[in-house]
Amino acid sequence: RIGDTDLNECDDRELAHLRNHRIGFVFQFHHLLGDFTAQENVMMPSLIAGASPEEAARRSRELLARVGLEDRLSHRPGELSGGEQQRVAVARAIVRSPALVLADEPTGNLDPQTAAEVEDLLRELNREQGLTLVVVTHSERLAREMDRCLRLRGGKLEVA
Repeated sequence: RIGDTDLNECDDRELAHLRNHRIGFVFQFHHLLGDFTAQENVMMPSLIAGASPEEAARRSRELLARVGLEDRLSHRPGELSGGEQQRVAVARAIVRSPALVLADEPTGNLDPQTAAEVEDLLRELNREQGLTLVVVTHSERLAREMDRCLRLRGGKLEVA
């Protein structure tokens, strides 16, 4: 369930709508579109959802500024550092103001300092926006910082 929605009762169209409107995704390997700028990558979920290009552009600028990339709007992913790419991915994940963000090893490919910055950003967004974070990580530091921690050991889920 996500809110009042029983996922088992949803057809493919309803699930796609739910993913676009209620869930944000942050992957270990950013999955940014290389032919598009940072701003265009962040705009994409809004455009898919039917937002006007002007509204999508305004919101993407706002979020890229929030993650410290206001001066990198027109850069393509290949022109950004790994940490910058991950911050673009975080902005893209929250552009639709989701209730839930699923993050799969969001700092796994980052140097320790950049990883700490992205971790801090995720926690700030959790506090400020009240969004639920589900983070899969091998980082003990990040796991300790979460409100609740579940561990998978030997194929069994344990409350830590």
